[in-house]
Amino acid sequence: MPEVASLSSVYSSARSDSSAVDRAFLGVREAAAYLGLSPRTLYVWRHRRQGPPSFRLGARGRVTYRLDALDAWIREQEQADSRSNPALDPVSAAPQRRADYSATA
Repeated sequence: MPEVASLSSVYSSARSDSSAVDRAFLGVREAAAYLGLSPRTLYVWRHRRQGPPSFRLGARGRVTYRLDALDAWIREQEQADSRSNPALDPVSAAPQRRADYSATA
């Protein structure tokens, strides 16, 4: 599982770096690695106003993601998926009755 190792190294390096711990901000590349996505995907989602919340920070206006917001966004995605949330599973839903159709000629 090389992906898991790289994601955990990004997470641990973000947590161990004193500036990242104080601010808990990630740039686009770090956020993409943390989520297992490409930076291009995050840029497209930002343009479409989708994906995790981001904002511009600093004089250059660099796109930044708050680590806590990324974790919250991941939890929201889990809850919105029927495979992770049994309440959304269509198999467990009660069957719906069809309306009676009367044949009028």
